[in-house]
Amino acid sequence: MSETSARLLNLLSLLQTPREWPGRELADRLRVTTRTIRRDIERLRELGYPVHATMGAEGGYRLAAGTAMPPLLLDDEEAVAIAVGLRSTAGHTIAGIEEASVRALAKLEQVLPTRLRRRVATLGTATVPMPSGDGPTVDPEHLAVLAAAIANHERVRFRYRAGAGGLSRRLVEPHRLVAAGRRWYLVAFDNDRDDWRIFRVDRLSEPFATGARTAPRELPAADAGAYVRERMRGMAGMTATYRAVATVHGPAEEVAARLGGPAAGRVEPLDEGSCRWHSAPDSLEWLALRLALLGREFTVHEPAELAGYVREMGGRMMRAGGATETDATPEPSSENTPGG
Repeated sequence: MSETSARLLNLLSLLQTPREWPGRELADRLRVTTRTIRRDIERLRELGYPVHATMGAEGGYRLAAGTAMPPLLLDDEEAVAIAVGLRSTAGHTIAGIEEASVRALAKLEQVLPTRLRRRVATLGTATVPMPSGDGPTVDPEHLAVLAAAIANHERVRFRYRAGAGGLSRRLVEPHRLVAAGRRWYLVAFDNDRDDWRIFRVDRLSEPFATGARTAPRELPAADAGAYVRERMRGMAGMTATYRAVATVHGPAEEVAARLGGPAAGRVEPLDEGSCRWHSAPDSLEWLALRLALLGREFTVHEPAELAGYVREMGGRMMRAGGATETDATPEPSSENTPGG
């Protein structure tokens, strides 16, 4: 591959990120002059890539939607198939690929022609997915809007429904999206409250980028994931009715992934095959269900109410399966109650 061809592909890859790139920044990234960048932009336009330019101090280059799919990318059927697949993945939180799915979806939807966007939207409306867990659903379109605003350092407005049901309008500077278990959180600086906040993405609606750009702010934490984790621990400590401790007979890494991230509590390894889960739920039913769904043997240490609820739930399950009281093993004490 020639040096020019390689540079054009690198330039195209940068432009597919949903933001405007100043010519000087592109030149620095590719180690060429701004004059070379202008020539390369013209070559991309000649190949059919709709690169738009804006003037001024805040101006730059952006790859925009065109009247047809640019050459060397995807045909119509492939583009629709990938967009639908990314929407499904982003909306249902498959561990390990959530953030990559959102970034790819934001890039793809930025260059989809209008006719293909309609096809993707029609398929999304006509399809009813079966969720694989008990987490809330998230509109992938909202994730794409937020991801683009984060990349472009743009303020975002949206409606937000609090946990108690109250509605409010928010103006924020989005910082990062964080996937925690089966939930998405937006870490952002709330302009009206002049402070950092985390928002559950499934509770926000009508998000749109205002076009107003801001300088990046320094997050008061090592990273967005750590910030969400610490805030979740703080909120759990303020609202929890119970404090629960259970030993789960499974690797800590696997158990933590199955439980659903920092919002579910703290998992500490005991050895290679077991771990201890510390949680502060406000519902015994929720905690017992999460333990049962782990598919692992577990032992409840506290509270006694949880041990009793697990025994009661286990009895119901046995009776539902046709077992009799004589089939059950002797009932252990509440301090050492096995489950699962």
